Amino acid sequence: MAQWNQLQQLETRYLEQLYHLYSDSFPMELRQFLAPWIESQDWAYAANKESHATLVFHNLLGEIDQQYSRFLQENNVLYQHNLRRIKQHLQSKYLEKPMEIARIVARCLWEEQRLLQTATTAQQLNTHTHTHTHTHTYICIHDMEQKMKMLENLQDDFDFNYKTLKSAGVTLSLHSHCFSVLQQIVTEMAGLLSAMDFVQKNLTDEELADWKRRQQIACIGGPPNICLDRLETWITSLAESQLQIRQQIKKLEELQQKVSYKGDPIIQHRPALEEKIVDLFRNLMKSAFVVERQPCMPMHPDRPLVIKTGVQFTTKVRLLVKFPELNYQLKIKVCIDNSRKFNILGTNTKVMNMEESNNGSLSAEFKHLVSSASLIVTEELHLITFETEVYHQGLKIDLETHSLPVVVISNICQMPNAWASILWYNMLTNHPKNVNFFTKPPVGTWDQVAEVLSWQFSSTTKRGLTIEQLTTLAEKLLGPCVNYSGCQITWAKFCKENMAGKGFSFWVWLDNIIDLVKKYILALWNEGYIMGFISKERERAILSPKPPGTFLLRFSESSKEGGITFTWVEKDINGKTQIQSVEPYTKQQLNSMSFAEIIMGYKIMDATNILVSPLVYLYPEIPKEEAFGKYCRPEAQPDTEFPDPGCGECVSRNILFSIILF
Repeated sequence: MAQWNQLQQLETRYLEQLYHLYSDSFPMELRQFLAPWIESQDWAYAANKESHATLVFHNLLGEIDQQYSRFLQENNVLYQHNLRRIKQHLQSKYLEKPMEIARIVARCLWEEQRLLQTATTAQQLNTHTHTHTHTHTYICIHDMEQKMKMLENLQDDFDFNYKTLKSAGVTLSLHSHCFSVLQQIVTEMAGLLSAMDFVQKNLTDEELADWKRRQQIACIGGPPNICLDRLETWITSLAESQLQIRQQIKKLEELQQKVSYKGDPIIQHRPALEEKIVDLFRNLMKSAFVVERQPCMPMHPDRPLVIKTGVQFTTKVRLLVKFPELNYQLKIKVCIDNSRKFNILGTNTKVMNMEESNNGSLSAEFKHLVSSASLIVTEELHLITFETEVYHQGLKIDLETHSLPVVVISNICQMPNAWASILWYNMLTNHPKNVNFFTKPPVGTWDQVAEVLSWQFSSTTKRGLTIEQLTTLAEKLLGPCVNYSGCQITWAKFCKENMAGKGFSFWVWLDNIIDLVKKYILALWNEGYIMGFISKERERAILSPKPPGTFLLRFSESSKEGGITFTWVEKDINGKTQIQSVEPYTKQQLNSMSFAEIIMGYKIMDATNILVSPLVYLYPEIPKEEAFGKYCRPEAQPDTEFPDPGCGECVSRNILFSIILF
């Protein structure tokens, strides 16, 4: 089966990762339309040899033409339009740089293979372990019950004969048969406990640990985590099986109390079996007590694990052993750091129940927790602890679980640095309780950082970052480099040190841009109209060949608070190409007028003192009205005077001061 067809059959969580691989640089539509041909080419070779890359690129354009003809015959107007647009984009962007598109496609195919391998391995492990082993365990338990019944009958016969018959030969015969069955049961029971131990380790050390890691990734913007219901079913079934075995071991004790004899296997092995099954059950219950939803302030749902003093936050714990008899029996207590430094205000105890959850899980949701503290440090990590006691079938089990490390802030202006701490921690470690992480923070690689940076956009918008955008960010962090893969980035470089020639750090600058996108230009970002992160050199290179009036939208590199600008092409009186740009628009200007309206109404004074719009086509060649007209208010007329972001006066009166010549 073709690689693309296999990918379409993956679970949702893997498809989410697949979607993030594609962008305008290499559209997913093109991958879909030409899947067999794309997979048949040696893109890795083309990425390193320009002559081959040129050949493959021209063949790609030819394949697009053939596919376009098929859509033409099918009268599929939408696909015709999309494919024509894709071809135009590829020609304008890669005709002179075919190795670049080859590198992009090669990377996407490699990531697809890695994703497919990960999903296939996980599926095989789940199928084999949880179907075969669980089925085998249940059969063994049923078989054990039958043998226990037979043993009880034999033991009753032995008890009767031992007390009433005097003939040593008869008694010895019964004793030998009874001894043989007992020995077999004890041996098989020991083997069954070993099998249970294997299943339990797979569930808790692999499946549950994998879920917790995915929860970490989801907290920092990665693909959504999967539901716990399936794990709950498996773990509950295992716990029920363990209790069944414990009852059978108790029956062995009852048989021993009726009568015992020298060399009795029950006396020799029952205590060890009892200790083993109790230990397994205790450990399973402890592992099954988890934080299903990490602490989060309702007003900041996209930034969990940061809590502000005096502000309500919510969290939810769950017991994955779903025993109806435990409903309303477990009282959960919550505290921070188990110390007096922090106090939990509001209701810090809650009884677990099955009624409040939509799926009937045994859980407790804390909706009105508030923290208070005196000293706040955004690189200081804290644990929220949940405790309870379980009394079940004569056993008392203390349960305790922790949230992922949280950062406590006292002012919302501390949010950017606090969130950077959360990103760095969960990006680089799966240790659940390493509160001393920032004593000596480890370095990250660009590959790790790039993925997390893209998540900051894709988790709150409809678009992540393209390879080109990420490359621009890499250059901001690391300077010029041929290949950023594997390059190391320190915590200080990411968040604390000022960028070269700037009075602010990389993260402060980027976080303000993220905020700008979410609050002011989200629709334009989702449409793919904002190129965003692009160097001035690259900007000049792609705009210079375009006709006058072509413009692009990019983020300001000099605005700490986050700004967006547009750059366009025009010809001077001598016919020479000029690249010009307006001063960045910040949140202050965008509060009073949408960016789409600013673009639609922007005018400058030409050489004849006539107001004209220098913005005609959004790069590569989308008419301005087509791109932005639908985002303008009906009352906003094209000749409206717009505030100059540089001086606050009207563009029509002071327009020349708003232009920067490069």
